[in-house]
Amino acid sequence: MGIIKIIQGDITKIKVDAIVNAANTTLLGGGGVDGAIHKAAGPKLLAECRTLHGCPTGEAKITKGYLLPAKHVIHTPGPIWHGGDHNEAQLLYNSYLNSLKRAAENECTTVAFPSISTGVYHYPLDQAVKIALTTIRDFMQTDQVVKEVVMVCFDVTTFEAYQRAYQELG
Repeated sequence: MGIIKIIQGDITKIKVDAIVNAANTTLLGGGGVDGAIHKAAGPKLLAECRTLHGCPTGEAKITKGYLLPAKHVIHTPGPIWHGGDHNEAQLLYNSYLNSLKRAAENECTTVAFPSISTGVYHYPLDQAVKIALTTIRDFMQTDQVVKEVVMVCFDVTTFEAYQRAYQELG
């Protein structure tokens, strides 16, 4: 079983094998963490993303990290919240699971995640953190590659929600 860490900070400054980008389906950059990752990685990230021809919600694609301290960026479009009856929970689960699968396939032992879909996509934080942590924990119980996952929370509200949920999961 791997280790899950929860920190508050800037995901673009984390030295891991892969960081996860809460991307949009075009993979061509956007606001929030997506924009910050593209800015920190430099223009070669956008050039490589153009060759990927987008990514469906819940799926994940991997690129190089370029100017980031991370070797790779795993791009996953999380679901936009539409009240909870549009398969959002399954799509969010898929975003985490497929990101972890891309990490394992590419021999990434350390992975940093942002809180996917809880920003401009308005996924309710308390629901999202349970999906995130449960998916990561369950994956790490059977996977032999991913040894450490760092949840990088942008603000104190998100950080505290992840800490609470982590303690509840035991």
